[in-house]
Amino acid sequence: MAFTFRQLQYFVAVAEQGSVTRAAQNLSISQSSITEAIKELESDLGVELFERHPRGLTTTHNGHQFLRHATKILANVSDARSSFSDNRAPEKGQLNLGVTSLVAGYVLSDLLSRYRRAFPGIDVSAIEDNGSYLEHLLVGGELDVAVMVISNLRDRMALQAEIIETSPYRLWLPIGHPLVSADIISVSDIAKEPLIMLTVDEIEENTGKLLSALGARPHVAFRTRSVEAVRSLVATGAGIALLPDLVYRPWSLEGDRIESRDVSGALPVVQIGMVWRKGSGLPQAARDFVGLAEALRSGRGR
Repeated sequence: MAFTFRQLQYFVAVAEQGSVTRAAQNLSISQSSITEAIKELESDLGVELFERHPRGLTTTHNGHQFLRHATKILANVSDARSSFSDNRAPEKGQLNLGVTSLVAGYVLSDLLSRYRRAFPGIDVSAIEDNGSYLEHLLVGGELDVAVMVISNLRDRMALQAEIIETSPYRLWLPIGHPLVSADIISVSDIAKEPLIMLTVDEIEENTGKLLSALGARPHVAFRTRSVEAVRSLVATGAGIALLPDLVYRPWSLEGDRIESRDVSGALPVVQIGMVWRKGSGLPQAARDFVGLAEALRSGRGR
């Protein structure tokens, strides 16, 4: 029996939520329907896609690999359905786009590929830089729109922002770490551990402020601008990391497992958004880009 489109939808929902219960709530269906679909999918593929544990489910190595294919299949089907919605001649134009480095690898790639398929006549010019410089370019009219971390947006008087994704902070741990089995993890527990600090898109600043506000003084063992380096260092036991769930993946490049756990307390979230200059009439290409991002966010929320 070949796997079905609905099984792929349910699989992706569980993989993203880490829980059958939360996936069922988001999809407005019964938990038993999802459980049965996942069992049938695993049987058809001949592999286990999830590891079951008391806190929910995490993807196995095979599941992590299949998730990339399933996500691509669902995206292609969505594009195929929308390809007949507008048969007008392709619009021509220019989109001047900015993006911060953290967002470029985890949000922009899918969004940009969909935009290019939907609007092939638009010439896209993109620049990657830090948030403050992108704000400067937006205010100066050199960029139409930027996709960036907006939690720390500085010039809110001059800029308009639209949230497209939010991501809570979670703790990354190597397999076998004592905190993996802890029922409750507090910030004081983190303060005792060597910390791997990511230094892009104000993440280091945010993490430092978070720990300072909660009275914890971190022992920073390593600072890096590479998310992959953080994964490898955590997986091999060099330290732990406190990072937005947006960039979490359960495997390092070397194939070592990384665990992710909630931390007790009111932790902040990272907001990813579209930003443009207030009072400026957005060109049609930019309006279409913003509209596509909003449509994708609505689709993920269903």
